[in-house]
Amino acid sequence: MRMRCIGGLVLFVLMSVVATAQEAPRPQKVDDLVRLLQDPEVRSWLEKAPGPTPMAVEEADAGLATWEAATRSRIDGVVQAIPRIPAEVMAAAARTREDALSHGRLPVFVAFLGLTAIGLFAERLFARSRKRSEGLQERLLAIGIFAVAMAAVYFAFDWPALPRIVLLVSLLALSAYRAISVLLDTAVLTISARRRTKIFAGAAIVGIAAASLGRPLSVDPSVTAAISFCFSIVLLILAVEGVVSSSERPLRMRIALCLAFVIIWALWCVGLRGLFWLGVYAMTLPSALRFAGQTAADTIPSEPDSTKRVLLVRGSRAVVVAIAVAWVAIVWRVDPNSLVRSDPAVASVAYGLLKSVVVLLLADLAWHLAKSWIDRRLSVQAEAGNDPSQAARRGRLRTLLPIFRNVLAVMVAVIAGLIVLAELGVEIGPLIAGAGIFGVALGFGSQTLVKDVISGVFYMLDDAFRVGEYIQAKSYKGTVEGFSLRSVRLRHHRGPVFTVPFGELGAVENMSRDWVIDKFRVNVSYDADIEKARKLAKKIGAELQADPELGPLFIQPLKMKGVEEFGDYGIVLSFAMTTVPGMQTYIRRKAYAKIREAFQANGIEFATPSVQVGSDDRDGAAAAAAAIRTQQTKVVAAEG
Repeated sequence: MRMRCIGGLVLFVLMSVVATAQEAPRPQKVDDLVRLLQDPEVRSWLEKAPGPTPMAVEEADAGLATWEAATRSRIDGVVQAIPRIPAEVMAAAARTREDALSHGRLPVFVAFLGLTAIGLFAERLFARSRKRSEGLQERLLAIGIFAVAMAAVYFAFDWPALPRIVLLVSLLALSAYRAISVLLDTAVLTISARRRTKIFAGAAIVGIAAASLGRPLSVDPSVTAAISFCFSIVLLILAVEGVVSSSERPLRMRIALCLAFVIIWALWCVGLRGLFWLGVYAMTLPSALRFAGQTAADTIPSEPDSTKRVLLVRGSRAVVVAIAVAWVAIVWRVDPNSLVRSDPAVASVAYGLLKSVVVLLLADLAWHLAKSWIDRRLSVQAEAGNDPSQAARRGRLRTLLPIFRNVLAVMVAVIAGLIVLAELGVEIGPLIAGAGIFGVALGFGSQTLVKDVISGVFYMLDDAFRVGEYIQAKSYKGTVEGFSLRSVRLRHHRGPVFTVPFGELGAVENMSRDWVIDKFRVNVSYDADIEKARKLAKKIGAELQADPELGPLFIQPLKMKGVEEFGDYGIVLSFAMTTVPGMQTYIRRKAYAKIREAFQANGIEFATPSVQVGSDDRDGAAAAAAAIRTQQTKVVAAEG
């Protein structure tokens, strides 16, 4: 798949470069005419000129016929020039050799081999001086040293005209092929796919070099076009072979891809540039973006949300899109028959679209950089230690960062949309003013929504609650699970979820902040030893605090405060302890169990209801006492 993507893209670029190289230089008179047509007075007169006449329609039809005849003539000329390719190539080679020898220089082939040897020697010296293992950056840097060394020797000598241009094109082609080969070696491709892609790239580079050398070597333009046509046939065959040999896609998809390659190649042959580039980008750009992003991610592995990875993946895709946009602009500017050059309105919209693409790329990169930073901060906060101050800071960040991320996404989208509209020629000043008036009207019509949003802002500024804290507001209580711009989501301890608008919260009782003092009471009989009970409570508090599971949950140990009151059936003792928020109930249950065991083991009896009845009805008295005991048990259970 990736081989086909690269192959198709290089094929289309080769065709465009060859077609551009075949165009004759535009005469000065044509430039003068274009400048005259761009004069405001001339344009004003042309706009007021009468509409097209039937004769003009006939001329348009004649223009279509002329285009058809010119296309047919060009194809016939290319076909007829194919047999003359060997003779023209040999003649050009002879002229180049004669030019070099007449100026006392070596033949081009020998000079090319010498420059290549010098470049390889410099590259080898550089490789020996580096101690680190070879990676993508090291290999590309070595190729850069190779190219610089050859360029230094090349520019140190005064070469004749023909050998100079041949050597320059050859050296550029060699450096480009080596760089492409290094990139392909690091890409995730099979051995056969990598080999086919390298062959395709080599053929494409040779074809581009041959097309660019046609005019400097005085080769007949029809022969140059024939050479380009032959190379395009070879590249088309390689691309189709790569599609057919791949078994990753079903047969129908492979047939469709082959037909698409043939159709786009035919569009290039007949000179339909606009349709040609539409086909190019429709077929190659999505796959090229995926390939560039995946290759960048696999080449330099990093954390999923790291800034380096985002810059690599998003930056590589942005570079691919930017190259496509720049190439479209170059084609529009070079092609004299382009509608963009003939109609200022179309040119304004077209170049506005190109600028909008750049704006969207920058907005996408900025958003993903900010998003990766926020996600990374959230993950770091989730993995931090148990320090209370750090825990409070983490909770605040977990609360505010998601809201900030949503607000940032809206801001980036709105700003990018306004800039795109401005580049397309839309006056955004009245649009912003109208949006302001609409916002005021919307504010009056949705006061409840505005109240909820503003209330949420102030709750966040006051740090009233954070994600993970247990709060109670009016009849709503639960653990804070998340926020939106207008509401908070609470999870009740029994399972239900409340989505409460900020404007409905009112006073908030936060039960998870800093510490909790838990108090409870125990009834003992009137003849119980109070001092002994106090010592036992102190001992139990020390045992609970020494427990490895319960100890970190204590801030102050369990203590008996003393006698709270005299009850109807015994003395009420008061106990208290200070714990971390949310764990007081769990610790209290442990304390109840230990107090019961300690009091029973040391002869301290708990108060029990007793009823004295004047008659001898013992059964009735026992029943009344049992009823009171049952009622007291229910009250204690409810309090627990």
